[in-house]
Amino acid sequence: MKFKQSDAQNQRIERITTSHLVVGIDMAKETHVAQATNFRGIVLSNRHLAFKNTAEGFEKLKRWIESLQQKHRLKSFIVGMEPTGHYWYNLANWLVELGIHVVLVNPATTKRNKENRDNCQSKSDPKDALVIADVVSRGYYYEYSRQAESFQRLKVIMSDREFWVTNSVRLQNRIIRWLDIRFPEYVSVFNKWTGVRSLATLKEFPSPLDLRGLSTAEIITGWRKHMQRAGGCSGIQIAAELLSKANQSVGDITSLHEAKQDLGRLIEEYERIESHLEQIERDVALLLEDIPIAGQMRSVTLEPGDHIEVKYETDEDPEQVKGHFLDYDQDEDKELRFIGLASENGKQKMWIRLDYVISVNKLPKTGSEG
Repeated sequence: MKFKQSDAQNQRIERITTSHLVVGIDMAKETHVAQATNFRGIVLSNRHLAFKNTAEGFEKLKRWIESLQQKHRLKSFIVGMEPTGHYWYNLANWLVELGIHVVLVNPATTKRNKENRDNCQSKSDPKDALVIADVVSRGYYYEYSRQAESFQRLKVIMSDREFWVTNSVRLQNRIIRWLDIRFPEYVSVFNKWTGVRSLATLKEFPSPLDLRGLSTAEIITGWRKHMQRAGGCSGIQIAAELLSKANQSVGDITSLHEAKQDLGRLIEEYERIESHLEQIERDVALLLEDIPIAGQMRSVTLEPGDHIEVKYETDEDPEQVKGHFLDYDQDEDKELRFIGLASENGKQKMWIRLDYVISVNKLPKTGSEG
């Protein structure tokens, strides 16, 4: 039996009965705002509730909901909110721990429904809270539940990794800019400046002026401070080529002392970040051992309701396989829809939702494409 998207929509609507109080919350950094309606969308709160992002504020919300339940004789309630930044985590988790039904609303859905009540796109916290309650009552929401501890730990460490990768890329761009200005011929000798020999060169002889007048033996001696196999035929050849490029360099030599200090600080910071990333990779490998599907998954980020990135190995030839970007689109067969193509060294790169991670074994593998 095929299961359509409209069937899921109807099921979400049917979960909200005549005895439900529907609470919509507009999230903010310090003060949240709540509004309440019944299952038809009729406003039941005489005035919106503003409460702080503290334990006292959360208790205030709970008392407010209970008073509305008693006043209107409603047995159940559902709380909807937008996953705005990180502001919603604490409240959502606090409510879930109390056994309260929490659902999330796509911010785009809220934006599209702002004109429903007053034909105006104006924005205010009370209005947004009411719009959220409206769309929840019509079934435009998705469930929220706490992750397993292993996934929570993995989410934190992958977020940390993303931060350090961003910093690493920023530093690499700065170093490349430095080379383009001071030693533009450098990349013709070292295609990959992050290699061991290249880093040794940047530490010992960063500018063409530092190389001029030196012999290949002196350059190799400088390299030996940072690497074991500095010489040999390849070492002598690279040193000779480096000397040739340095003698013909058109790089800027003004303010060279300050520029070399800048490069030294950039390289030091780059290597420090790389050591952080190596440690994170080891930690991720240990955490993945606690996840049953770790044999297929390469990395996981974010949490239920958000999009995550999953990389898994395929059995295909790395030169033949093209990765696919997937976006969640639950169709009649509850499969995933391709929205683009990208090659990534034989690994399939997919965007899926974490609530589908548990069924990752059923994800389709693609063959080679021309």
